[in-house]
Amino acid sequence: MTKEELKNIDNYEYERNLRKEGIKLIAGVDEVGRGPLVGPVVAACVILPEKFDLDGLTDSKKLTEKKRDYFFEKIKQQAISIGIGIKDENIIDEVNIYEATKLAMKEAIDNCDIKPEHILIDAMPLDLDIPTTSIIKGDLKSITISAASVIAKVTRDRMMYELDEKYPMYEFKKNKGYPTKAHMEAIKEYGIIKQHRKTFGPVRDYILENGGK
Repeated sequence: MTKEELKNIDNYEYERNLRKEGIKLIAGVDEVGRGPLVGPVVAACVILPEKFDLDGLTDSKKLTEKKRDYFFEKIKQQAISIGIGIKDENIIDEVNIYEATKLAMKEAIDNCDIKPEHILIDAMPLDLDIPTTSIIKGDLKSITISAASVIAKVTRDRMMYELDEKYPMYEFKKNKGYPTKAHMEAIKEYGIIKQHRKTFGPVRDYILENGGK
């Protein structure tokens, strides 16, 4: 999607329509970390006030790290409530990444100290006791989901920076746990760490090739 197309998206539309129905506590939910070989999947739930100053906020993947950090602080200052949900590699291996993502999202919602009246979710349907709207490319189309995507992304990235300090050979600071060439070569040379997801193809293959270790 081009910058011009991004500019033309009305990412307040869903929130505006809900507010016309008298719904005020609107939450956005998004996750990050489904694709990496290492670490948790992280979800965030954000409830923004009707009036807030987040001009330029969009899907966290479209923002530079500097911009994400900036919006992370702005969202924390202005949000009515923020909840985080984290499911580690053990849960991911136990129930699969799809189910772990749903668990992380539900945990993020539960960890909000205010119960939302309606939840906007990026793509994934959730079975909840609160009305929801699942939006394809919601992190682009809903300002509230964009806010959740930034909170989730920055939270997980900082966890990967901490892991990078312990295991610099995998370059987690650069790849965030995704299967880059450098990451794959490091697995061949140094093996895997306990934070690797053992059910994910490249990690599973390494374990099989090395006698289950």
